[in-house]
Amino acid sequence: MEQLLHYVWKHKFFPLQHLQTTDGRSVEVIDTGLHNRNAGPDFFNAKVKIGGTLWVGNVEIHDRASHWYAHHHDVDEAYNNVVLHVCGEVDVDVCTQDGRTLPQMQLSVPASVTENYQQLLATMQYPPCYRIIADLPKLVVHSWMSALQTERLEQKTEAITRRLQQCDGSWEAVCFVTLARNYGFGINGDAFEQWALSVPLQAVGHHRDDLFQIEAIFLGQAGLLDPQSISESHRPAALADDYFQRLQNEYTYLAHKFSLAPIDHHLWRFMRLRPQNFPYIRISQLANLYYQRRASLSQLLECTTADQLREALATQATPYWQTHYSFGAPSSKNSKRMSAASIDLLLINTVIPLLFAYGRFKSSEPLCDRAFDLLEQLKAEHNHITRLWSECGIDMKSAADSQALIQLKKEYCDRKDCLRCRFGYEYLKRKP
Repeated sequence: MEQLLHYVWKHKFFPLQHLQTTDGRSVEVIDTGLHNRNAGPDFFNAKVKIGGTLWVGNVEIHDRASHWYAHHHDVDEAYNNVVLHVCGEVDVDVCTQDGRTLPQMQLSVPASVTENYQQLLATMQYPPCYRIIADLPKLVVHSWMSALQTERLEQKTEAITRRLQQCDGSWEAVCFVTLARNYGFGINGDAFEQWALSVPLQAVGHHRDDLFQIEAIFLGQAGLLDPQSISESHRPAALADDYFQRLQNEYTYLAHKFSLAPIDHHLWRFMRLRPQNFPYIRISQLANLYYQRRASLSQLLECTTADQLREALATQATPYWQTHYSFGAPSSKNSKRMSAASIDLLLINTVIPLLFAYGRFKSSEPLCDRAFDLLEQLKAEHNHITRLWSECGIDMKSAADSQALIQLKKEYCDRKDCLRCRFGYEYLKRKP
């Protein structure tokens, strides 16, 4: 497997002595070069001595030497600076576009590396490297988790940057959309983001002192005031519900006034949701939060501690939804406050990434540092991902740790991308 051959070259998992080209010249690998994951040679600026002469240039790697021609490198001038062709099997001589015959070296993947890699790929248990996790040096675990924390924040920053373009450069709108997306708590995240992008915040701003009108716009834009959005069994009671009728009439007036068009109500998922997570409840809580003017980006930026942010995001459903989970279906009275655990998830997935992204945008190191500090202040998340890592022997002390391990699971373990993982590196180099 060519990918594994790349890995063996990059990490020098091969004997460093008695290497030679196919024509008998000695090879000394001083520097394997910089791994290139884009178009062009596989490794840039490698340093190798061939027959006693130092060469500085690029290295190309193939399973078979004949792949050089199959990939048309012989007619691509980008490969003229290749100084060594490394192959699992040299089955043909190769030439560059400028007519130079390349020195080639046959390199085998050590049997132990192949066996370890096959174990990782074949293991269905998550994580596949579970056998060694508990014995890894603390420095290895800590350094990799620190890198993963940053990687996860940078990934979320990319998503926020894309939203910034969709919101015409408005950071306040980005804050609203990002917060809304995370009100979906995974299952309805995409629907909440599409909904938030459809909400005309400038128009809503004209009615910000009227909670009923805010809720009418919010629920109307979600398509949840369309009678077809209500299940047939509940529809008669909902249509007879006075609050539903008032909201529907108000939205009809405001939709005409601002030329509004709701999103498709079929986007919302209710199956296997706890009632307190129904879109009605979450949108009502967002309407209350928006009405209270406590979760704008400018206000969140003023908060310096986790407790201040928790207070800013604390909200509850509007009065009607304290006694309902859906239109026309009364429930026992319940304030339906956002739970403390849910607020902390909003801090982790909304506020902290926004601080980091805005800090990057403004070149503000203190804001970026505050994002990391807040992750350290918050408790580690408890979910099926973190429980599995804990069972493997990794101790999580803060949300910084749990976010790192969530990143590791989603971006490495799920993709079986063990060759880019530092835990995978430790596994591959072990002796069976």
